[in-house]
Amino acid sequence: MTSRRTAAVLTASAAVALAGLTAVPAHAHGSMTDPVSRVAACYAEGPESPSSAACKAAVAASGTQAFYDWNAVNIANAAGQHRQLIPDGKLCSAGNDKYRGLDLARADWPASKLASGKHTFRYKGTAPHKGSFALYVTKDGYDPSKPLKWSDLEAQPFVTVTDPGMQNGDYVFQGTVPKKSGRHLIYSVWQRSDSPEAFYTCSDVVFGADNGGAAPSASAPSDGQIEDGKDESSVEHGGHGDHDASTGAGSTAPAPAPTSKAPAEKPAKPAGQPAAKPAGETPAATPDATASHAPAAAGEPVELAETGGNAGTPYIALGAAGVLAVGAAVLFGAGRRRTRRG
Repeated sequence: MTSRRTAAVLTASAAVALAGLTAVPAHAHGSMTDPVSRVAACYAEGPESPSSAACKAAVAASGTQAFYDWNAVNIANAAGQHRQLIPDGKLCSAGNDKYRGLDLARADWPASKLASGKHTFRYKGTAPHKGSFALYVTKDGYDPSKPLKWSDLEAQPFVTVTDPGMQNGDYVFQGTVPKKSGRHLIYSVWQRSDSPEAFYTCSDVVFGADNGGAAPSASAPSDGQIEDGKDESSVEHGGHGDHDASTGAGSTAPAPAPTSKAPAEKPAKPAGQPAAKPAGETPAATPDATASHAPAAAGEPVELAETGGNAGTPYIALGAAGVLAVGAAVLFGAGRRRTRRG
């Protein structure tokens, strides 16, 4: 191989190294699958031809891409300010216009059957990270035909859990569901602890008889459906990369400006004096007494999900690519000098 050709190859290699190694944004993705979130239910039905009337209306309002990107209903820089950043009527989309179809006020969203008492919750983590989950349920008298407001949720989450274990790609944790009847909604907030990013879901549920009218049962997407939809998704699945940096969660939903009605941030309480959290705020790092980490099934390991690089990774990548680039430049120059002498 000539010096010039060698230099060209090394230059191309340096470019690849620079592009690949420096792409280390740490964006997580996921959605509630038990009880099934609206966005996951509509993705399971198929974004191109959903079967339920509610999902058809949601796709008509948002387009199909929102549902191929079912695992990225987020605010990139939420930092626990959920209530301040998400306006009433837009809780299910997290104030993100891309997912506006999820905010449609309807009584016929596909729903999951739910009973009061102990329940095992599942949250599909397609790019898992450490963080805390908080689950809220709607108050008695909730009307699904009206836009969902923060005041429609109970003031305190009925489940909070930090860093739950994973089983087969799902975060799995337990909690006690309060006594309810008829149609309700479970609102989840997943606030990462390694980033200000947070994710949100609305899960329609029915306790006993459906007081909102007949509605189809919600189904979670299968692993096969998730795998088949990756090519259509604009967000990263199962890891982090430059694909994620350009179209993924980090740019999916920048935080909207706080509304004038938003309550002022409360000062931090001294250690040992936990403060009651208003609806929408991130739970404290210590799990609530109503929740516990889910035990592993017999013979099945449970791991604490943790992925992503550290603060030094970009600099290491730049250094490696730089060495390649400098080497290529030296060889290229040597080749030019040899050509002139000849």
